[in-house]
Amino acid sequence: MTNSAPVAWVTGGTGGIGTAICRGLAKAGYQVVAGYNNPDKAKNWLETQRADGYDNIALSGANLVDYEACEAGAKEIRDTYGPVSVLVNCAGITRDTTMKKMSPEQWHEVIDCNLNSVFNTCRCVINDMLEEGYGRIINISSINGRKGQFGQVNYSAAKAGMHGLTMALAQETATKGITVNTLSPGYIATDMIMKIPEKVREAIRETIPVKRYGTPEEIAHAVVFLADKQAGYITGANLDINGGQFMG
Repeated sequence: MTNSAPVAWVTGGTGGIGTAICRGLAKAGYQVVAGYNNPDKAKNWLETQRADGYDNIALSGANLVDYEACEAGAKEIRDTYGPVSVLVNCAGITRDTTMKKMSPEQWHEVIDCNLNSVFNTCRCVINDMLEEGYGRIINISSINGRKGQFGQVNYSAAKAGMHGLTMALAQETATKGITVNTLSPGYIATDMIMKIPEKVREAIRETIPVKRYGTPEEIAHAVVFLADKQAGYITGANLDINGGQFMG
């Protein structure tokens, strides 16, 4: 059974930024499929979305780090809703520590989830996009992939690598109706940020030129813009959304 609405696959869709992206794309008329890690959390999350009127949001529990599992997940989406028109890579984890303390496991976990998964998902949808002659791939990177961050050599490397993939794939698909772009958010007011002690949060806020945190909805707005057919002349680009904290 397929759906007539264009299909958007949002990895990490049940997180703070991911939720806003899913809702933004759902409002824009997409059939949204949100990726998740925790089944119990995802079930409650979906119930909340449905209660809020988002009937065009569904779930996918595909293990993005395992290529074959990712491929099976992409096939399930295709068979149920149709080929993916918009892929948003938003899944990510942190395993923060300094290089001298970082274990190989902490390095590989972050690279696998934050970078290797992007190859897996892109590889699993690219043939359908090429066949359709249309596609939008949007990779959610980070300000720390642009400037680096103390205690995040793994995370910064993975997020910087995402944009390298973006630029290369954008060149491969530029004549095929497919765009590939990166968004690099700064500090966004998600639950994770709001759990930081207030004094620390205020110190961070003071380093941001606009003197406030971004909102998940601001990231979602940019995703919906880049996903639109009218954004077809933008590819291989990185959009910094950080309140002026990093300009370069």
